[in-house]
Amino acid sequence: MKVWILGGDGFCGWPTALHLSAKGMDVTILDNLSRRQIDVLLEVQSLTPISPIGVRLDAWKKVSNKSVGFEYIDIANEYDKLVQLLKQYKPDVIVHFAEQRAAPYSMKSSTTKRYTVDNNVRATHNLLCAIVDSGVTAHVVHLGTMGVYGYGWSGSAPIPEGYLKVTLDTPDGQLEREILHPANPGSVYHMTKTLDQLMFAFYAKNDQLRITDLHQGIVWGTQTKETALDEKLINRFDYDGDYGTVLNRFLMEAAVKHPLTVHGSGGQTRAFIHIRDTVRCVELAILHPPEAGDKPRIFNQVTETYKVKQLAELISKMTGAKISYVKNPRNEAKDNELIVQNNQFLSLGLNPTTLNDGLLEEVKDIATRYASRIDKTKIPARSLWNK
Repeated sequence: MKVWILGGDGFCGWPTALHLSAKGMDVTILDNLSRRQIDVLLEVQSLTPISPIGVRLDAWKKVSNKSVGFEYIDIANEYDKLVQLLKQYKPDVIVHFAEQRAAPYSMKSSTTKRYTVDNNVRATHNLLCAIVDSGVTAHVVHLGTMGVYGYGWSGSAPIPEGYLKVTLDTPDGQLEREILHPANPGSVYHMTKTLDQLMFAFYAKNDQLRITDLHQGIVWGTQTKETALDEKLINRFDYDGDYGTVLNRFLMEAAVKHPLTVHGSGGQTRAFIHIRDTVRCVELAILHPPEAGDKPRIFNQVTETYKVKQLAELISKMTGAKISYVKNPRNEAKDNELIVQNNQFLSLGLNPTTLNDGLLEEVKDIATRYASRIDKTKIPARSLWNK
């Protein structure tokens, strides 16, 4: 099976590329290496040392005896090249990670807001158009976000997997329909993912494209079985206020004896998934595609939910770190509930990786090992939702 990984040099894309290659798939990464350039702009670096893409690919070949291809391309701006590559490679599956993924970065300034919309929306639409123009029948597996649903908007009602059954009162009686779950994005980044949903619905209906949309929770952890084989294969560990995810940030802060920074009350409930489960979920989605003509298949790619203050208390108990409650830079409810259905992945055989001391220690050990690379001035969140 020929598989493209768009954005395969990033935090989720890189371990996914190696995982699928290890499973015997013919993997090619397409990337413009923009995540590395954002590090330069933010004057910060991954806590773990990230080798050049060529070194990474050579190291993978040495440890696995398998090759992962690479094409340098900006799919948001090089449409003709994208069509040409599609005709050349004829991939069976295209895994789409090629979007700016950080909500705080998307809210940092008018420049980053516009970049996030320009890159994410154009990349997704170019991909869909290029598949149609090339005549390739690839299955698109897209990494979305739980943030399309918003937080607290559904109250205590479980969030279904993508679609909501509604009943409308009409002059001729009641009309039943199944619609996309109403979107309630909380950032420009999340807004682009809601636009993705509409584009997927249209191209599935109009052009019979086969599309799977994975509404993923917050990813924690760093290493997968494959990225742990050689330090040159190590995955990103972002800790800064723009790209660092909350649990990894807490573990890093504990490792360098920095107070755990909890935004606001800490009553915000979030959905989580370990990076090991991320790559496994993508594999399951690839192996169970929708049929041509079906509406996009939507999975809630999460394994558990926690309130932020619960996580801080857990890490504090484990490490002795102090907790610091700071002003929330986001425009969000003080507290919210979040109940998520994830029956589809469970039915396909996912055995969820849940929070446990062993895996938390693994992440903390990585943070301790590379503590000398930390710039403590980059820990506080600087991007504000309101002026």
